[in-house]
Amino acid sequence: MTSAHSFGQLVGRQAEMRRIDELTGAAREGSGGALVLRGEAGIGKSALLDDTRRAASGFRTVRASGAEYERELPFAALHQLCVPMLRHLAELPAEHREVLRNAFGLAASAPDVFRIGVAALELLSCAARDRPLLCLIDDAQWLDTASSKVLTFLARRITCEPVAMVFAVRLHRTEGGAGEPAEPGGPAEVDGPGGVDGPGAAGAAGAAGATGAAGAAGGQGGPGECGERGELDELPGLLVGGLSDADARTLLAAKSHVTLDDQVRRRIMAEARGNPLALLELPRSGGFAPPDTSSVPTRIERGFQARLAGLPDGARLLLTVASADPTGDPGLLWPAARLLDLDPRTVGAAATATGLVEFSTRVSFCHPLARSAVYRAAEAERRRTAHRVLAEVTDPAVDPDRRAWHRAQAGAGPDEDVAAELERSAFRARSRGGVAAAAAFLERAAALSVDGAKRTERTLTAVRAKLDAGSTDTAVNLLATVENAPLDELQHARVDLLRGRIAFVRHNDGDGPMFMLRAARRLSEPDPRWSRDCFLDALEMGLVVGRATGVMDMVLAAARTAAPPSRSPDSPDVLDALIRLGTDGHRAAYPLIRSALDGDDAPMWTRRPALAIVLAAELWDPHTHAAITEWLMKTGRESGSPLVLRLGLAQLTSWAVLSGDLGQAVAAIAEEEAIADAVGGPPVTYHRLQFAALRGRRQEALELFEAVTEEASVSGAGQLIANTHWAAAVLHNGLGEYPAALAAARQAVANGDLFLAGFSLPELVEAALACGERDAAVRALEALTERTDASGTSSGLGIAAYARGLVTGVEDHYREAVEHLEKSPMVPYRARAHLLYGQWLRREGRRRDCRSHLRTAHELLSGAGIEAFARRAADELRATGEKAPGRSGPAFDRLTAQELYIARLVATGATSKEVASRLFLSPRTIDAHLRNIFRKLGITSRRQLRDHPGIGV
Repeated sequence: MTSAHSFGQLVGRQAEMRRIDELTGAAREGSGGALVLRGEAGIGKSALLDDTRRAASGFRTVRASGAEYERELPFAALHQLCVPMLRHLAELPAEHREVLRNAFGLAASAPDVFRIGVAALELLSCAARDRPLLCLIDDAQWLDTASSKVLTFLARRITCEPVAMVFAVRLHRTEGGAGEPAEPGGPAEVDGPGGVDGPGAAGAAGAAGATGAAGAAGGQGGPGECGERGELDELPGLLVGGLSDADARTLLAAKSHVTLDDQVRRRIMAEARGNPLALLELPRSGGFAPPDTSSVPTRIERGFQARLAGLPDGARLLLTVASADPTGDPGLLWPAARLLDLDPRTVGAAATATGLVEFSTRVSFCHPLARSAVYRAAEAERRRTAHRVLAEVTDPAVDPDRRAWHRAQAGAGPDEDVAAELERSAFRARSRGGVAAAAAFLERAAALSVDGAKRTERTLTAVRAKLDAGSTDTAVNLLATVENAPLDELQHARVDLLRGRIAFVRHNDGDGPMFMLRAARRLSEPDPRWSRDCFLDALEMGLVVGRATGVMDMVLAAARTAAPPSRSPDSPDVLDALIRLGTDGHRAAYPLIRSALDGDDAPMWTRRPALAIVLAAELWDPHTHAAITEWLMKTGRESGSPLVLRLGLAQLTSWAVLSGDLGQAVAAIAEEEAIADAVGGPPVTYHRLQFAALRGRRQEALELFEAVTEEASVSGAGQLIANTHWAAAVLHNGLGEYPAALAAARQAVANGDLFLAGFSLPELVEAALACGERDAAVRALEALTERTDASGTSSGLGIAAYARGLVTGVEDHYREAVEHLEKSPMVPYRARAHLLYGQWLRREGRRRDCRSHLRTAHELLSGAGIEAFARRAADELRATGEKAPGRSGPAFDRLTAQELYIARLVATGATSKEVASRLFLSPRTIDAHLRNIFRKLGITSRRQLRDHPGIGV
């Protein structure tokens, strides 16, 4: 019925249509994109969508519309959009077919939302194969959360597809003290489930999922409450404003059925404020009344309600039932009417005569505000009656969740049967990947619970769900509802754990450890094992959100006096090891840490990956770090979890940097950034600091350090700042800027953070000696030696040996460093050992002896793209009278990070479809990237990639 207003609403919309024409024109040429139309109710967004459909000649058009009721039903809007394209389902790979079937409730599995996104992207690509595709999504402010995530994902990834997506989103404006009315019924928010309460909750998925970011082992702060921001906010937008006075007069003259004198016309125009729907409706419903100070949508809604006056009771009841059903399915409306003894022909004719609704193959209101007006005009008992009959005619086998929702709205008070049914709906939603919907069902189930204990349990479960979904503020409000409820000690502990998680993810809220330690104390008697896990959860959480600095000391100080004893005194666990580290030092604690990492039944990193990563680094053990990285990558790929995979990719980058494969590091950064973009979050930071530090490009690195420090200062991610100090120390030592290196190294060491303090000590030794501060270098060497001797690894012993050589000037120490590091995978440190040994030999006047070490250093460093240290090696060689050999820049300098990733993966034999699934792109997009890669590298085939330097792997 929008067409009734289409002419009027498109008056004065030439600029908007030009922008939309540009979008569809580009899509017709294969360059897809998205646009979000934003404006208040009645401003003409739906009319613009209709005109876009009419103007897009040659396009295939598919539509979907959000409905506030359906915000609880996972993938409801995505299903609407995809139904016309399901005939292409057979063209998809079997995995993608199954994923979409699961999402739409046609199979019973738990697909990941981003796998669904990839499958839906492939479906759109197939549907657009013969002619371009236009996707129109109206009332997108009411999309269910799962659909919103997938549709935003699609909008970001259609740049190389002949697909255009146009969204319409209602802006809520408050004027004159009156807000725009919301849609009837439905929840205010929908979020997703998860869990923190239970032993070992901060495992691979739990630790990463706690913040919605994959940060660890260096302090990547999570995005905090970013989950409460709309996904569509990230897409290109266009604000649809009111009409000009001239266009408003044109509209009134063309469409008004009432003769208006100039004074009344001016009043209507003033009240409508350029809103086209108001200009059409106010003359029919109060345009001659005194000026109204409420918002325009409110006045429009009242105008719609005025049409209900004088309607027979049966017709009003039919309209109420229609307004309570967002599906617009006549197969539900007419059976419901019969249950109410309504004659469809008689009451249907009366309802149609209002112009509010049209009964056809779908039940359509003339505008969402009309539906809202009808629902809100009905008495509470009449609304409950409408939901009751809709529940009765909804097939519980076909649509159990919608039936449960109607039953919930039909009740006047608590109902345990309905609460239990909603709980089952939450389980079904979770199994389909609709984590947000599951939380909404749980929240409503808690509200309808009769039994107080069940209400509390359901509320705590709902809080966990809200928090896992990133809706921190909503979780806080929901948690407050149980504060005065009778709780047992275990429930008090769960509340404290939830408060701790909330505090950890909120910027500059330092109460997280306090809450988690309080939970640990509460659990020490009823559940000693869980109590010990709470101490470790606090450490893991601090690492994940980047606030481990200071948390470690606080937690371990509490654990020394409050932690219950471990299950087996003869087999100390990681908490015992960390307490021992604080009291007796590295030599006493390192064997216990090693034992804890290996684990009795399974390696520690399968439960606490972030803590395991920093402990492996504290032991100077790159091999264990590699094993953790491999497990994270495997687990992330197999589970499809973006969070675990991002943590794995961050660690893969760190491993690649420390082993001297900067090409692999760039590729891993590209994949992590692609996933971050897909999930709508910021990329992980700390591994990019490591890459920038060793690459050695001064301006590029310093700009990154400054940006990260500023961001971390705001978020309170102290450990991320410590990472920046370590990276700055490495960078400035490479550049020979020793005073800056010394200042940065001192800051990195100051807080004594696991891993970071130890790795910064060799930088401090080198910089201090270069600055003439020998005492500082000696103290740093002592601290370094205590750590590396206790670990006994070749990497640690070698790095300490060259630091010792710098302090003592004893040649055997340099030789020892080279010998140890030949057994280490840490190529940059091996190269630095050769560089420092060669530098010492040259200064001892042994020009011939030094050249072989300097050549080795330059070859390793320049070959890896470690530019600053390579220049140092070249300068040292030049000082001996020998010119360092020139080398062409690495391949990753000619390609973007994403192109390098694609090139390296294709070089292994991966197909475009396989690469596309990794980057959440379409195969067509990958092929476009490959054409650019071939052009930049001067090659013509995939086979040539395998043999290209820096690409073939």
